[in-house]
Amino acid sequence: MRQKIIFSPKDSHTLTLPIHYNHMVQAMIYNSLDDDIADFLHDKGFVYEKRTFKMFAFSRLMGKYHIDKNQGKITFAGPVSLVVTSPYSNFCNSLANGLFFRSSIRLGPAKMKVTDITLEKDFIEDKKIKISTLSPIVVYSTLFRSDGRKYTCYFEPWEKDFSEIMEKNLRKKYKAFHKVEPPAGKVTLMPLRQPKLSVINYKKTIIKGYTGTFILSGPASLLQIAVESGLGSKNSQGFGCIRLVK
Repeated sequence: MRQKIIFSPKDSHTLTLPIHYNHMVQAMIYNSLDDDIADFLHDKGFVYEKRTFKMFAFSRLMGKYHIDKNQGKITFAGPVSLVVTSPYSNFCNSLANGLFFRSSIRLGPAKMKVTDITLEKDFIEDKKIKISTLSPIVVYSTLFRSDGRKYTCYFEPWEKDFSEIMEKNLRKKYKAFHKVEPPAGKVTLMPLRQPKLSVINYKKTIIKGYTGTFILSGPASLLQIAVESGLGSKNSQGFGCIRLVK
C-alpha cells in the first residue's frame, strides 16, 4: 500500500527544518499510529532469525524548497507531500486515521495540518519493472578491522556486493512478513543512468545511499515486497522508498 500525504504548516506559510530531518518524519509517523501498532513496530517488528523489520519506508519531503547550507536548514513554501509505503495493512490504516482525524500533527518544531491523503496499491505481476527512488537506497555490511573494531562499509549500485546484499535483505523481509520461504529466482537492480550519492546524518550517524532510476528484476512476489516495504536497509529511517514507473 502507498499513501501520499499532503500537509501544510498550521501557523505559517513556510516549514523550516534541519537539512537532515529523517528522524523528525520518523517520529511523526510513530506518533500518529495507534499505541499498539507503534509499540509492536518499535519494540519488536517482523522477525527473521536475528533480524527485525518494520516493513515500512518513507520518501523525502517533496515541495518547493530552499536550502541554506550555512545554517543547515531547508525551508518549504506551501504544501508539502510525503509518501509512505508498507505491505502491513494495520499500519497503513492506523497511520491514515491517525493523521487525518487530528487537528494538527507535529513535524519537528512545526505544527502541520493534513489536507489530503490518498491510498493506492500497485499489484506487481511482471518479473521486470522500472522504478525510481523517493529516498536513497542504502546497502551496507558491518565489517571488522584487524584490531577487532567494527566499521560500516557502504556499497555502490554498480558493485556486485550491492545486488547480493540487497537481494538477501529482500528475501529476509519476505520470510519475516509472510512466514514462508521466498520464491526461487535471482533479484537484480540495474541503474538506467548514473545513480546520485546522498549522504545523510541520521542522529549523528552518517549514512550513504543512492538515488536514481533502475530496472528491478526477479520473482513478482519479491518485487511486490520491494515496492511496499522498501529496497535495501534502514527503510523505517527514511531510506529505500521507491515508486513504480509505468
